[in-house]
Amino acid sequence: MTQVLEGTRSIARTALGTSPAIIWTSLFQPSVTTHVIETLTVLAPGLLGGSVAQAARSRGLARSIRVWSRRAETRAALREVSWCDSVHDIASEAVAGSDFVVVCPPVDRIVSLVEEVASSLAPDAVVTDVGSVKGSLVRHASAAVRDRAHFVGSHPMAGSDRTGHVHADPDLFRGRPCFVTPLPDTDPVAVQRVVDFWRALDAVVVTEKPETHDEIVAHVSHLPHALASVLCATLAARDRRWRALAGPGLRDTTRIAASDEDLWRAIFQLNREEVLRSIRAFQDELEAFQAALANDDFFALRAILERGRDYREGFGS
Repeated sequence: MTQVLEGTRSIARTALGTSPAIIWTSLFQPSVTTHVIETLTVLAPGLLGGSVAQAARSRGLARSIRVWSRRAETRAALREVSWCDSVHDIASEAVAGSDFVVVCPPVDRIVSLVEEVASSLAPDAVVTDVGSVKGSLVRHASAAVRDRAHFVGSHPMAGSDRTGHVHADPDLFRGRPCFVTPLPDTDPVAVQRVVDFWRALDAVVVTEKPETHDEIVAHVSHLPHALASVLCATLAARDRRWRALAGPGLRDTTRIAASDEDLWRAIFQLNREEVLRSIRAFQDELEAFQAALANDDFFALRAILERGRDYREGFGS
């Protein structure tokens, strides 16, 4: 698969192993050929799905926007918003005749929802998702719609510890990386439509194999969440009065631990092998830190701190 950001990134081999890590050399985006969507359907519009719909509405990317939610109370609330044209009680009715569908439930429900609506999809409809694990998900979802529509996996790196469409933001994806993860036999026209869609939402798009995506996000997203949660769980076993004595560093380090536990349980379950590999790599580094401290090897200790500082400074301000 030809990478869609030729000239906008370079590839380097890193401690992730043999897989490439993305180094952004520029946030330059190739000019976007905007394909106006006749009917955009967003299934399960929480934070990400609601932001997709709001962004599409504010940028004029779809002539009509439909939404569906499993919960009746959420559907009632969605009928009061201005960024969708119709709210459907049945998912299959929401996708009927739609030419572009974005599937946004928790990651462990994406495949079953795609399977549920597959027979109602319009011929040659493009279906994508926002799930944070891609390997088996892309294969099963693609198989579910094969011979009728086209599934192209997506993962915008734009989450939050907040949930629900009430926190949606039409600019949530601006300047944020967004993975597009086609299979080798995915229709290239469908891939390009998904790439153009995310670019039109001002995301910085990169294509990767689903398995490579899972390795990368295990290290840069799933491992940090695990560390934040385990740190908070460790501190929860100590004197509870200590929390009031903590400085802003602890809040900054552990913000993502406030996220929904069921959502993250599913993410860790689905990306289990890659998360375990990332934990082992972290354990090796932590053991080196522990050994340096225990052996009064403060040169080695400083070297670890320096590597950490240099990596963090690479994010910019």
